[in-house]
Amino acid sequence: MKATFYEGDRRFSVSEKAISTPGAGEVRIKVAYCGVCGTDVHIYHGMMDKRVSTPVTIGHEMSGEIDAIGEGVTDFSVGEKVVVRPLDDRGAQASDKGHHHICKDLKFIGIDSPGAMQQYWNVPAFTLHKLSPETDLKLAALVEPLSVACHDVRLSGLNDGEVAVVLGGGPIGLLVALVARQTGAEVYISEVNPKRIGLARELGFAVINPAETDPVAHLREKTNGFMADVVFEVAGVQPTLDIMTELAGIRGRIVMVAIHGQPKPVNLFQFFWKELQLIGARVYEREDYDKAIELITKNELPFESLITRVEPLQDIQRVFEDIDRQPDGMKVLLDCQA
Repeated sequence: MKATFYEGDRRFSVSEKAISTPGAGEVRIKVAYCGVCGTDVHIYHGMMDKRVSTPVTIGHEMSGEIDAIGEGVTDFSVGEKVVVRPLDDRGAQASDKGHHHICKDLKFIGIDSPGAMQQYWNVPAFTLHKLSPETDLKLAALVEPLSVACHDVRLSGLNDGEVAVVLGGGPIGLLVALVARQTGAEVYISEVNPKRIGLARELGFAVINPAETDPVAHLREKTNGFMADVVFEVAGVQPTLDIMTELAGIRGRIVMVAIHGQPKPVNLFQFFWKELQLIGARVYEREDYDKAIELITKNELPFESLITRVEPLQDIQRVFEDIDRQPDGMKVLLDCQA
C-alpha cells in the first residue's frame, strides 16, 4: 500500500509499505479521504518537530470503510463506513474529572501516533463512529472539523434570536458560522481575505471587512446598540483579540476557538464592565461528533462549497506547497485510494 511520511524540513515522501494486521482491539480502515488541517500545515512548517517523530504519517480529518477487524472487536463489521475521533484518552486520570477529551495525558492520533494520510490505517476501535451506508465519504471527511464547530457552538449556549459574530472566515470559521446559523441566531463574519469574503457571502452570511468598515460601529448600528451575544474568536491574531470584547454586548460570551501558544494582551476591563464570559473550547466530545455526523448525513448545509479541491495521495508534497502559495482556500482533501 501507499503511505505518506513527513520527513521534516517541509518534505513529504510517498512509499510502499506492507498492510499490517490490526491488533487486539483495533480495526483496519481503508481510508477514502483525508483533509489537510491547519495543524498538519504547522507540522509541515516544522512548528511541531519537538512533538512529532520523523518520519511519520500524519492526518486526522478522514473517512473510510472498515477493511479488517482485530481480536476482541465486536461492535463493528467489515465494509461499514466510519470516521475516527482521533483522541486517545487511555491515559485519563481521576483528576481529569471525567473530561477525557482534554485529559492531561491525551494523545492526538495523527500527531502523537501515525495518522490517516495512507491507504490503510490501523486504529483503536473505541475511536470509531459509524456512518450511514448512504453517506458521501468525501463530505464525511469534514466530520472532524465540523465537530470542532459543533463543540464551540454548544459551549457558547447560543440561542435562537441571538446575535453571533465569527472573527475569521477560514474553514473552521465558516463551519462555526454554519452551525451557529442552525440555532436560529443572526450571524456575522469578520474577514479580510477577498476570496473568503466572497464565499461567505455566497453562503448567505453578512460579512464585515475590518479593513474597510469599523466592525464595532457597524454592529452597533445593525443591532441597535445591543451588540453580540456571542463572539467566536477563530482568527488567532492580536487584532481579533483587541476587538472581541468591544463586539460583545452586556453579559456576552466570548468563545476562544483559536490556539494562542503565547500570552496575549486582552482588555480585561471589558469583562468587569459588561460582565462578559470567556469560554475556552478545545477539540470535541462524543456528542459533538454525533451532531456533526447527523448534519453531514442530512447534507442540508452547503458543505460541498467548503471543499476547495481533491488531490491524489501521491501528490501530497505539491498539495502542501500549494497551500503555502495560496493559503486562502478552504479544505483540500487527499484521495487516499486514487
